Amino acid sequence: MAGSGSLKLACLIILCLVVTAPHAEAAAISCGAVLTKLSSCIGYIKSGGALPPSCCSGLKFLNDAASTTPDLQALCKCIKTIVASVQGNPALVNNIPTKCGVNIPYKYSPSVDCSKLVR
Repeated sequence: MAGSGSLKLACLIILCLVVTAPHAEAAAISCGAVLTKLSSCIGYIKSGGALPPSCCSGLKFLNDAASTTPDLQALCKCIKTIVASVQGNPALVNNIPTKCGVNIPYKYSPSVDCSKLVR
């Protein structure tokens, strides 16, 4: 089973890199970086339970790093991709900022239009 999970994670990273490649010059945040910083959140967004401190530190880092509109939009797109690929629970995704004390300028939804977000 561990091999299957590793393969899925590798595929997700490749997908994120492909999806954001055309936007690489516009945004400093890559999906690979987002996945790295938020990988400890995946168990929580799938089934709840305890939220690892590393999830909060990753979210804080990314929120601080997304200081421009293109960065925020890239972060949003990456999060949408990640949550969809792991079949995460949107309500649990939206609980993370509150639990971590991080003010995110939008609520996650599978239908959120990341291109409309501004910083």
